[in-house]
Amino acid sequence: MMLLLPAMFYVIFDQKDQVAQRAIKLYPSKGATHGHSWVTSNCKRLVGLLRQNNVVVRKLAAAADAVRQDQTLSEPERLFQVHTLEIFQKEMNESEHLVFQAVHGLQRALQGDYRDVVNMKESSRQRLEALREAAIKEEQEYVELVAAEKHQQEAVKSALAQNKTLSMLDEILEGVRKAADRLEEEIEEHAFDNNKQMKGVNVEAVLRVEDDEENGGKRKNKSKQKDVEDDLGLSMLIDSQNNQYVLTKPRDSTMPRADHHFIKDLVSVVMLSLPCGWICSLVGLPPMFGYIICGVLLGPSGLNSIKSMVQVETLGELGVFFTLFLVGLEFSPERLRKVWKTSVQGSCYLSLLMVGAGLLWGHVLHIRPTQTVFISTCLSLSSTPLVSRFLAGGSRGDKEGDLDYSSVLLGMLVMQDVQLGLFIAVMPTMIQTQKGDLDSLHVLYLLAQVLVSLAAVLLLCLLLKSFLIGPYYKKLHAESKGNKEILVLGMAAFVFFMLTVTEFLDISMELGCFLAGALLSTQGHMVTTEVMGCIEPIRDFLAIIFFASIGLHVFPTFVLYELTILLVLTLTLVIMKFVMAVVVLSAILPAGSRHIRWIVSAGLAQVSEFSFVLGSRARRTGIISREVYLLVLSVTTLSLLLAPVLWRVTTHKWVPRAERKTIT
Repeated sequence: MMLLLPAMFYVIFDQKDQVAQRAIKLYPSKGATHGHSWVTSNCKRLVGLLRQNNVVVRKLAAAADAVRQDQTLSEPERLFQVHTLEIFQKEMNESEHLVFQAVHGLQRALQGDYRDVVNMKESSRQRLEALREAAIKEEQEYVELVAAEKHQQEAVKSALAQNKTLSMLDEILEGVRKAADRLEEEIEEHAFDNNKQMKGVNVEAVLRVEDDEENGGKRKNKSKQKDVEDDLGLSMLIDSQNNQYVLTKPRDSTMPRADHHFIKDLVSVVMLSLPCGWICSLVGLPPMFGYIICGVLLGPSGLNSIKSMVQVETLGELGVFFTLFLVGLEFSPERLRKVWKTSVQGSCYLSLLMVGAGLLWGHVLHIRPTQTVFISTCLSLSSTPLVSRFLAGGSRGDKEGDLDYSSVLLGMLVMQDVQLGLFIAVMPTMIQTQKGDLDSLHVLYLLAQVLVSLAAVLLLCLLLKSFLIGPYYKKLHAESKGNKEILVLGMAAFVFFMLTVTEFLDISMELGCFLAGALLSTQGHMVTTEVMGCIEPIRDFLAIIFFASIGLHVFPTFVLYELTILLVLTLTLVIMKFVMAVVVLSAILPAGSRHIRWIVSAGLAQVSEFSFVLGSRARRTGIISREVYLLVLSVTTLSLLLAPVLWRVTTHKWVPRAERKTIT
C-alpha cells in the first residue's frame, strides 16, 4: 500500500501543478510559488501521517496479543480490553482507507469535464456508494462499542463480586440476568449483518421521525440518542424517495409493541365511514360510495391523515377474500354446471373483443402494442365485490333448468378472476417484451405452466370434495356447539389454505377464496346458511375497509383538472363494454333470455378495482407511464361510480318488481 502511495501522489501532484499553472496564466497576481508549495507541504504531511498510522496499528496488534496472554486478568476484563484495542485498530485502518478514497475521488475530479453531466453523475454515484459503505462500517463500529461497554460493565461487576459476598437475592438476580442475556442472544436474528451483503440490497440514507406523545402527539426529530433508543416502537423512517416505513419487527422481541399509526388510521376510517355511509343511504346511493368518500377525505388528496396506507390496504384485501368466499358459498356446483359454458365463452369473447379494440385504437394513436394489450386487459375485468353487493338480498331464481342472470353474471366474473390469474402470470413476459427480450418459447412455457397449475387446483378440489370437506365441517360443527369461534376460525383457516395453495401455484389468490366457498356449498343449504351467518359480519367490516382503501387512491383535483377527457373516456368505455357484452351474450344465450343479457351486460360495464393493483405493478416496471396510470386510475373510479346507476336503471327495466334486487 505504501509503495503505491508515492506514485499516486505523483500523479495527483502533477495534475494539481498543471491546474495551478493554468490558473497562474489566467490570474497572474495569484503567484505560482504559493500553489506549488501548498501541494508539496500537504503531500509530505499526509505521507507522514500514514506512516505514523502504520506504526500505531502494529503497536495496537502487539498490545492485543499481550492482553490475550496475560493470565492475571479475568475473562470479562480480558475480553473488554481486546475488544477495545481491535475497535481502535479498525478505526485507524478505516481512516487510511478513507484517505485513499479521497485521493481517487480527487483524481477523477481533475480528469473530468465539467460539461459532461454523465461523468459528473457517475462521480457522484461513486461518492454516494463510498458514503454508504462508510455509514455501514460506522454503524458496525458503534454496535461494537456498545458491546465493548457491556463487556466493561461485566468486568466491573465481576471485580465487585470477587470483593464481597452476594446475598441470596443478588444470586437469584444474577442468574436471571445471565438467562436474559442468553435469551437475547438466541432470539436476535442479526438481520442487518445477514442481509447487507445479499444481492440486490442497497444502502440508503433515511430519516427517523419520532412521535412525542408528551407534546400532543406532534412529530419531531429527537436529538437525544437515548430518546430514540427508548421510543423505537413509534419511529417512522423516510427515505430519499419520500417512501415512509414503520417498524415491523423490533430487535428486542421480548417487549410488546404496537403500531399506533395503524390503530389511529383504522379508528379514523371506521368512525368517518359511519356518517359517510349513512348520508349516502339517505340520498339513495349505495353505502359503499360513502366508504370511498371516507377514503378520499382521509387520503393524500384530503386531510392526509392516513399514515399506514399499506397496512390499511392490506386489511382491505381481506375484505375481498371473504367477499369472494361468500360468493362461492352462494354459487353452488349445480349453478356452476348450468352456466359454465356460457361463462367461459362469454368472458373469453369479451376479453378478446376488448384487446382487439385496444390494438385498433393503439394502431391509430401510435401506442406500443404492449401498452395497449395491458390497458385493454385491465379494462376488460369487472369488479366481483361490487357486483356481489348488487346481488345481495334478492331472489336467485334457482329453479332447475332455468338460467338466472345472477348465475350467468357470477359465472363470468369467476372466469374473469381466472383470467386475472393468467394475466398476472404473463406480466413478467410483458415486462421482458417491454425490454426487448421476448421469446415465443418462453411465452408458451408460461401459458403451459398456468394451465398445469389450474389443472392441479381442480384436482385438489375434487379430492377435498370427495374425502375431506364433509368430515372437516362435521368436526367443526360438533366442536362449536354453544361457541361459534371454532367454526369461524375453521372456516377462515380453510379459506386461507385454499388461498395459499393457489398463490403457491402462481394463480390468483381470489380464485382460491372462491373455490373454498364453492367446495363448502356442496354440503347443502343448511351448512351454507350457518357459515354465512358467521362470516358475513366479518366480511361486512372488512369490506368497509376495502372500499375506504379505494378512496385513498382517488384524486379529485386530478379529476377536476381533466374532467372533460375523463368523462368522455369513462362514458365511452362503459358504453363499449355494455354493447360488447350484449353482442356476445346475444350470440351464446338462448333466444328466450333477452332480459338476462341486458342485466348481465349492465353488471359487467365497469372496471375492476384490481386495475389499481395491476396499474401500480405496470408503472413500477415501466410498462405504462405515470400519465397513463393516472388515467386508468381515474377511469376505473368513475366507472365504479357510474355502475350502480346503470345497474339500477337496467334492473328496473328488465326485472319484475317481486324479484328486483336491492342495492345494498
